[in-house]
Amino acid sequence: MSLVRQLLAALRMMLVLTLILGVLYPALVWGLGQGVASDRADGSLISRDGEVIGSSLIGQAITDPTLFHPRPSTSEYAGGTSGGSNLAESSQDQATAIAERRTAYADIAEGEPTADALTASASGLDPDISPEFAQAQVKRVASATGIDPARVSQLVEENTAGRQLGFLGEPRVNVLELNLALDDLR
Repeated sequence: MSLVRQLLAALRMMLVLTLILGVLYPALVWGLGQGVASDRADGSLISRDGEVIGSSLIGQAITDPTLFHPRPSTSEYAGGTSGGSNLAESSQDQATAIAERRTAYADIAEGEPTADALTASASGLDPDISPEFAQAQVKRVASATGIDPARVSQLVEENTAGRQLGFLGEPRVNVLELNLALDDLR
């Protein structure tokens, strides 16, 4: 087989694979995403008064005392730089970060801090917190908003999602959705 024939065969194969893997397959995946779960495929955007205010899939920085706070982020909630710190539990930098978060915890919640209140998620953009962390913030939120603490606690329970498929993961509370429900309550 001549070199020219081999190059032409390789070029044809590259074009065919580019068409299949670069055009047809992505179009098929996009089409299935739109047909099966268009909300999630489009980023699970949440709008209020016609304006997109966030995504239920990405955590946001919240410092307002009248709202529930998310778990810490190593990326300052910047989607373009998501990722964990990759620090070992024995790392001095990790110990310092956890000590700082433990001190800050006293300003936003009560009781013993939960693991998700002291550690960032692997992506640094986790939109969920544990129901325990949310309940630990109830007193502060109720005091800051003037809403009965029992009603705020009930709101946390109403916005707690169980394990996926009944056995995967842990119960969780989406912070953005909880804060929107709290806003609706006010």
